[in-house]
Amino acid sequence: MNETTKTEQESVLSSVIKDILSNVSQEREKEIISRRFGLYDRKETLEQIGDMLGITRERVRQLEKAILVRLRLSITDGNIPSVVDIEKELTSHLSEMGRIARVQDLASHFLGRQATPIEKAHTAFISELAQNITIINENDDYYQSAAISSLGDEKTIKTKIEEIVKFIKKHGQPITAEEMHKKLSYEHPSNIAALASTSKKLAQLKGNWGLIKWPTVNPKNIRDKIFVILEDNGKPMHFSDISKAIKDSDFKRKNVTTQAIHNELIKDSRFILIGRGIYALGSWGYSRGTVSDIIADILREAGEPLHRDEIVRRVLDKRRVKETTILLNLQSKPQFKRTAKATYILDEKA
Repeated sequence: MNETTKTEQESVLSSVIKDILSNVSQEREKEIISRRFGLYDRKETLEQIGDMLGITRERVRQLEKAILVRLRLSITDGNIPSVVDIEKELTSHLSEMGRIARVQDLASHFLGRQATPIEKAHTAFISELAQNITIINENDDYYQSAAISSLGDEKTIKTKIEEIVKFIKKHGQPITAEEMHKKLSYEHPSNIAALASTSKKLAQLKGNWGLIKWPTVNPKNIRDKIFVILEDNGKPMHFSDISKAIKDSDFKRKNVTTQAIHNELIKDSRFILIGRGIYALGSWGYSRGTVSDIIADILREAGEPLHRDEIVRRVLDKRRVKETTILLNLQSKPQFKRTAKATYILDEKA
């Protein structure tokens, strides 16, 4: 979208709001609508508006409801054609976005850039009046969202969203919209992702959806981000490479020092030092301990003498150390007893 088109889109939003308010005859009613929907400043509560106008909150609620009913009738009667025109554009954008979207995202998609709070408020108010758009009101569970009405009313849409939340929770680990589409009855993976994006219970990272409390999709601290980087890489990494990967990522607040990352790696039991500055996840089968500890674990698990070469091979599966370091530990530690040429067993009593 070029700069001229962006400017046109901006002016369309404010122009439609002016058209709508011009159909509200009383100044007090314009004040109520403007303040309730935050059309020119922050949104205000029924109590705040009531105190300002010297009426009860219940009276403000009644007036707001009546004004919205009249405005919808005016739109139906063709008295505010600009609303009908912009509704077609907004529904077109919603179709591209999976038929539902957070109002903030819809406004930004429409404008071709990040929408301001006022532009978001304008988009929400127009969507509230539009005949073919359903509004999902914001609360502790949902972001303020807009959907094409064919998706259902607010209650129906919330049921769809909760079905996705329940499925992810039962699945127990992050999952893509494509994978969910194979198990759930929705028209397209984009529709599932769009519905999921409106829930405050869910988060996604690199296309994987999960519960907001799962660090794998919503890493909040340095340790969680380290975990995500290592898990995504799938193999051990040097702490300096982990630091670079975090700085190159899409994480929020990713400007952390390499030393801070190294400190967190040392503190967290999920991360296992397997070589000079090289860390792996314990879930990959690595365990904490010195080289001699690893040798002891290997011999204990084997339950029989092992040749030196086999011990070296198994240790190198668990640690990135020099072969000479392993041999030195075998020869110098009393618990490793040689039973034959280059063959050792664990002496637990030593």
